[in-house]
Parts: sequence; structure tokens; C-alpha cells
Amino acid sequence: MKIGIGYDVHKLVKGRKLIIGGVNIPFEKGLLGHSDADVLIHAIMDSILGALGAGDIGKHFPDTDEQYKDISSLVLLERVYNIMKKEKYEIGNIDSIIVAQRPKMAPYIEEMKKNIAYILNTDTSNINIKATTTENLGFVGKEEGIASYSVCILKALK
Repeated sequence: MKIGIGYDVHKLVKGRKLIIGGVNIPFEKGLLGHSDADVLIHAIMDSILGALGAGDIGKHFPDTDEQYKDISSLVLLERVYNIMKKEKYEIGNIDSIIVAQRPKMAPYIEEMKKNIAYILNTDTSNINIKATTTENLGFVGKEEGIASYSVCILKALK
């Protein structure tokens, strides 16, 4: 068994779609980034790569490479899944949290879980996603950005 942790944060800006967990969430702002800036998927990818001792998403998908410009993070998650498979591991479980003042994430969490479980070839019961605010404190509370944390346990394939 291996354990990894991931963290990501992106700035909220006008003129971008808000995509979290592969779900397009209606909101007046979106996350700024080279890819689609999906903070949840980025944190999950880093937790998987961390568990594998394989660096981070910046190493595998640098923001200086134009092939990743505006790419769906679900595509990148599939590439991380393939790295995990090549190393002969599978998902034990993933526990993640989205830190956002607004919008409310609860209506979208089940769809996020389905997207992630599908790409990682695991059951939705192995994917947990929570959401919280910061009670109007800090950059999240001021609605300047959204953050996400993730912990992943990988099991060696038999």
C-alpha cells in the first residue's frame, strides 16, 4: 500500500468556465490556468503521483507545453491512471476536499465522483469528495480563488 497527498489552488477570474471534478458549474467566474484549471482533479492527480513517488503534475504536464493549453484535466487524469497501472497499482481510496466560498458544490459532488471513478476504473464508493468554505476568511473567503486537497491510498495489484 502507498499513500500520497495532493494540493492545488487556482485564481477565480471572469471569462473562464468553472470546471471542478470534470463538471461545468454555472458561475460568474472560472478558474485561471494553463489547462482547464480543475483544482480537484489536479489535487487528485498529485496525490496519486505522490503515492507512486513519481513527482507531480508540473513534471508530467508542464504549463510551458502548448499541448496542455486548455486541455481537460480528465484527459490528464487518464494519463496519470496509465502511469499508475504501469506501476501495477490500483486505487484503494481517495478522499478529497474542495475549499470554495461560492458556489455551493453539494449539487455536483455525485457527478464529480462518477467522472473520477470512471477514469480511475474504480467504484464510486472508493472516491470521497467533501466541500467547505473558509467562513469568509483568506483568499477563498474573499472569492479570489478555490483550493483542493486530496489523499490517495494505492493498493498493489496482485
